[in-house]
Amino acid sequence: MTEHPSADSIARYAAGDDLPADVLWAVEAHLETCETCRLRLADVAPPQVTALTAAVWAGLEPTGTTARQRHRLARWATPSLPPWLAMTAFAVLAALSLDGLLPGGSASSGVLLLAPIVPVLGVAAAWSRGMDPAHELVVSTPRAGLQLVLRRTFAVLVAVLPVLLAGGWLAGASPAYWLLPCLAVTAVTLALGGLIGVRRAGVAAASAWAVLVIGPAVVVGDVPGVLAPGAAPVWAAVLVGGAAAVFLRSAAYGRL
Repeated sequence: MTEHPSADSIARYAAGDDLPADVLWAVEAHLETCETCRLRLADVAPPQVTALTAAVWAGLEPTGTTARQRHRLARWATPSLPPWLAMTAFAVLAALSLDGLLPGGSASSGVLLLAPIVPVLGVAAAWSRGMDPAHELVVSTPRAGLQLVLRRTFAVLVAVLPVLLAGGWLAGASPAYWLLPCLAVTAVTLALGGLIGVRRAGVAAASAWAVLVIGPAVVVGDVPGVLAPGAAPVWAAVLVGGAAAVFLRSAAYGRL
């Protein structure tokens, strides 16, 4: 919100009254950046809340700097991201090894087949309750809706795409074949995540890709049609449609 919340909204927020979801999100997001309104909130907060807050801050003060650094990092990635990135590199190496074992006449590439779902699995891991010890704390912050999902998705893409580019270069799989499907499948996963949860959506998308694309491609021994250059316009439409669905349902991500 671009203007300060009303006195009534601040008072109702401090008292814990039920506020409409959009008003609640707007008030919390504004409080995060506006010191004046935080002081207004402190003036109307119940005494027991003020005392509890003071006690919590007193306990956190010795490690305040470390906690703030971890909080900033948690906006972009979970503690599970480095191990998952190592696992991704191992999966790409395994795909390269598989390419070396395929018959000489095979046109399939393990890296090409795997690339579109690697970020999807990373997004699922980035929003997994079991892989993030601070999950409950992070998702309760004012920016824990779509903004946090997109930040973590961006962090996954930044970490994964260089690995895939290197693996694709070694395997001779041009990014022109897999980059657009990769982004499109990720967008569809996020759109589906607004309905069933990001983790479930990631698992569902990866499973569907494995059954419908990887399996037949391995059996036939050829590049599937969905990864052919002629499929680029379709993937572009899927990417745009998935992104539009995500933003049209942005409020749903605050309830994941």
